[in-house]
Amino acid sequence: MFSWLGKQGGGRERGGGGDVVQTVTGGLRDLYLRKLLPLEEHYRFHDFHSPALEEADFENKPMVLLVGQYSTGKTTFIRYLLEQDFPGMRIGPEPTTDSFIAVMYGDSEGNIPGNALVVDPKKPFRKLSRFGNAFLNRFMCSQLPNQVLKSISIIDSPGILSGEKQRISRGYDFCQVLQWFAERVDRIILLFDAHKLDISDEFSEAIKSFRGQDDKIRVVLNKADQVDTQQLMRVYGALMWSLGKVINTPEVLRVYIGSFWAHPLRNTENRRLFEAEAQDLFKDIQSLPQKAAVRKLNDLIKRARLAKVHAYIISYLKKEMPSVFGKENKKKELISRLPEIYIQLQREYHISAGDFPEVKKMQELLETCDFTKFHSLKPKLIEAVDNMLANKIASLMSLIRQEEINMPTEIVQGGAFDGTMAGPFGHGYGEGAKEGADEDEWVVAKDKPAYDEIFYTLSPINGKISGISAKKEMVTSKLPNSVLGKIWKLSDCDGDGMLDDEEFALAKHLIKIKLDGYELPGTLPSHLVPPSHRKPFQTAE
Repeated sequence: MFSWLGKQGGGRERGGGGDVVQTVTGGLRDLYLRKLLPLEEHYRFHDFHSPALEEADFENKPMVLLVGQYSTGKTTFIRYLLEQDFPGMRIGPEPTTDSFIAVMYGDSEGNIPGNALVVDPKKPFRKLSRFGNAFLNRFMCSQLPNQVLKSISIIDSPGILSGEKQRISRGYDFCQVLQWFAERVDRIILLFDAHKLDISDEFSEAIKSFRGQDDKIRVVLNKADQVDTQQLMRVYGALMWSLGKVINTPEVLRVYIGSFWAHPLRNTENRRLFEAEAQDLFKDIQSLPQKAAVRKLNDLIKRARLAKVHAYIISYLKKEMPSVFGKENKKKELISRLPEIYIQLQREYHISAGDFPEVKKMQELLETCDFTKFHSLKPKLIEAVDNMLANKIASLMSLIRQEEINMPTEIVQGGAFDGTMAGPFGHGYGEGAKEGADEDEWVVAKDKPAYDEIFYTLSPINGKISGISAKKEMVTSKLPNSVLGKIWKLSDCDGDGMLDDEEFALAKHLIKIKLDGYELPGTLPSHLVPPSHRKPFQTAE
């Protein structure tokens, strides 16, 4: 099974049989080395788009990249998740983080400077050496023994400033570095301050450098406790308007609203909203290890499609070049005609326009190239990638599902994540259908006198009302029939098609839960079962 991957792909044998079952990571690496890398090298893909992938790119833990303007709480957000300081951390209202800091797991606390970091084959940062010393002097790895970092790594970025002076003084291409990280991380979190919504020129360029990675982007509106509800509505609207100007997608980005630090809320009227938003964000981050294999597979497919398009562009330029005279003039003509060439290749090879690289960037890169050194189209290399996309990737998808079944579900634990999992401060504890779970008395009993008054107006016979009578009362809630049908099913504990006074009270309680905005349980929790139905109900269970 999956023997097409070969044993050298970093996979492992399971069991004592002869079948070789690869890990997804090993299979991806093997596919890249055997199918995609030859195409990339032949057409100089690495000079135009992205450096070659290495062992660490396939083996590394999921990474989260934090990007935002200065003093929006990026470093504080990491401190909040880890619940401890990390080496090299600096927090203040002024621009404090002037470096890219990779916060990763280590047996002991310490820093690794950028120049040493990019020569470590176990870290996925070796290709960052191409950005030179100006960048490497502003890059470091902060290691510490923290439970959260056993599952994910976090990349803190310098605070983005406005103004031409600050951009030039960096000494390296900030947006190119962000693009390199964006291609390799699992989640990109853009942080905004409720009092600082303007998107500067550099921030706008940074967001545009994430083109093609829209599925990874999440937005956090931080420090939302510093404004009241009315102001928060205006701030949220202004943020969505600003983002719409920069991110050209029809879909609305997911924005998480809250105050992500371990200090008392300044304005508590939106506490419940902040708790729900934090819970959603934590769930999103916690799911990253489980989705890491699918993300790597998705990124490899995107890379393969771009590499194919790049091969068609380069081979076309080679074909159009004269053999002897007029090479320089022809080169200028081809570069100026690049948009037309894109359209021609789209029609000839039935390629989507979205698969092509940005025209302006491609034109700039082609200016410095010698077209005569380009290679003609090699159908075998294209066929190998087509075969990988059509057949091999499908087999890896099956393997991903198999690994999910065989391996325990891995989620991020430790730090702030532990405070949201269980106990009375877990999200939703004691609310909705969970209300009364830790009480001895039946939670419906406190409202039962009021429900009994309604019950006896429905003319019960032998202590029970019919489904028709119950329906007349239940539809007054204006809930849809699909919801009321579920409430009926949960309330009719003995399944006799009628409701006694306790079952009716339960139905009214469930309607109240739904009207208060909570979800109904899939099955009736034991603490909601009416006292007179508990023994037979539990026996039936």
